[in-house]
Parts: sequence; structure tokens; C-alpha cells
Amino acid sequence: MALKQIDHGSKEYQQMVALRREVLRKPLGLSFTADELAKEKDDILIAAFDDDEMLACCLLTKMDNKCLRLRQMAVQDNLQGKGIGASMMNFAELVARDKGYRKLIMHARKTAVGFYEKLGYKSVGDEFIEVTIPHYVMEKKL
Repeated sequence: MALKQIDHGSKEYQQMVALRREVLRKPLGLSFTADELAKEKDDILIAAFDDDEMLACCLLTKMDNKCLRLRQMAVQDNLQGKGIGASMMNFAELVARDKGYRKLIMHARKTAVGFYEKLGYKSVGDEFIEVTIPHYVMEKKL
């Protein structure tokens, strides 16, 4: 498995959008707008590949000079629970640290809180609804 940064608008980015749509949006009856995707052009885009097949992906969005927000973490449904997500998170944290960031935050789906807790993330604040489902703000100092 190869972990790498990809470019907005590339063929790999199109794969990323398709994977996120399939895993994160379609089950909720949602899609992406052109505006949502255009806002990602300055994000750090990370993906895991097996040859040319994208296995997982996530985005890092700058909040300020010390903090990034992890967004849109997606692993192919048939590959969840095999350590790919944890590898993605470790790589995302390395990339963030290498770029001088000191903290990662996220809006984690309630169903994924346990996964992130195992990686050292802590919930801050109360449950809230985003994209029609319960979420928690989580963070980790890098």
C-alpha cells in the first residue's frame, strides 16, 4: 500500500471524490456540490493506493497556522477494520507535523469515535448533528 499526497483536479482526485461519495455521502442520500469541491483546492489531499486503486482518503483543511481539520476520511467499505484507516491517520499526522502544524481537529461521526480514540484523539464538547447524523468534535495535539 502506498500513501501519498495527491493534487486537486487530478485523475486521482476524481477517484477520491468517487470514493468519498460512495462511502460517506451516498448512504445518507447526499452528494457534493461544485462549490464544495472547489473549496478543496487549497487542502492537503491524502490517499492510500494499491497500484492504481484508491483504498482510502482524507483531506486536511487549514484552520490557522497551528491547526488543521481532518475531513472526509473514507476507507472502501470492504477494507474497513484492516488497519488502512490507522495507517492513513498516522500518515496525515506526519504530513501535518512536517508542515509545522501542532494540532488536528475533526468532526467525527459518532460511529467512528472509538476508532479515533484508539489513535489518541479526545472528544471535546457535546454531540451535534452534521450531514443528518450525530458527530463529535475531536482533537489531538501533534
